[in-house]
Amino acid sequence: MDIDGIVKKALSRRTFLAGAGSAAAATLVAGCSDNGTVTLPATSVAYNDVDILNFALNLEYLEAEFYLRAATGSGLATTDIGSGTSTTGTGAGTVNGGTKIVAALTTFQTAFVNELAYTEQQHVRALRAALGTAAVARPTIDLTAGFAGGVTAANSLFATSTTLPAIPTTFSPFADYNSFLVGAFLFEDVGVTAYNGAAPLISTAGIAAGYLAAAAGIMSIEAYHGAAIRTQLTANTIINGTTTYPYALYANRLSMLRASLGGGNETQLGNFATGAQTVATVAASSIVPVDANALAYHRTTDQVLHIAYGTFSPTAGATTPAAGVKGGGFLPNGATGNISVTQS
Repeated sequence: MDIDGIVKKALSRRTFLAGAGSAAAATLVAGCSDNGTVTLPATSVAYNDVDILNFALNLEYLEAEFYLRAATGSGLATTDIGSGTSTTGTGAGTVNGGTKIVAALTTFQTAFVNELAYTEQQHVRALRAALGTAAVARPTIDLTAGFAGGVTAANSLFATSTTLPAIPTTFSPFADYNSFLVGAFLFEDVGVTAYNGAAPLISTAGIAAGYLAAAAGIMSIEAYHGAAIRTQLTANTIINGTTTYPYALYANRLSMLRASLGGGNETQLGNFATGAQTVATVAASSIVPVDANALAYHRTTDQVLHIAYGTFSPTAGATTPAAGVKGGGFLPNGATGNISVTQS
């Protein structure tokens, strides 16, 4: 049976973590723990492989729209956004914000932006092909509100930082190439942690159907993207200094915001001083965000939703993610599909 047939018959019904879960949840960690073992959570929320792939498709829709608009000024083709025939979809959502990068780019910069846009477009197409008629439509996306809200939150939550300058309130990732790198930095590490968190939860039938291999393949590309982006931000800062080139510090503010929303699991950009790096100092790496065992971080779907929605509990404290959030930030109406409401 092909992948589409596996999806249509919904052969897998595996319980996996959608977030912190219910009050009955005894374990709140999914994926690889710090010692490299896999700990599966106890939760009352059950989803199948189709739900997992559709959640990944939501992230790819968001990334593809961002990169395509930065590269070309236009987003996904109408044939790539779906009609909402599955699950909760009632039609493809709209996209607000985004334009072709305003400032002139070098040949390398143009090629890099175009390559990112192409690969994310292909991820959308690959997941939609694998899901067939079960693919959910593109959610409503708001790039303007997503970035504006992230800048405001990052500035206000960490206003007392003495090492990180505030991000300009006029910040736009479409203004120039360096600003684009900051915007891309926000997305890419989330993609890696999301796929790493979900991969161990794919069912036996899903593994046989090729879902795990597909997830690993996409995660690898997201990691390549992230490393290339982090390398450029770090190298440019080393060459020019943080005063002239503050973009890596802007990225670090957003990294702190992601940590607050998404359960930690961040490695900030650093090592800006010149000089050779040794084995003893490489733990502070700017390029490879990893845990103490040099393993890629993971996040639950719940943590990823909190980052995408950018919302906090109004009663439990400014840095406490809220349960029951159905949308906001980059996805104002929420993700399409069954994994769309935060559990904690």
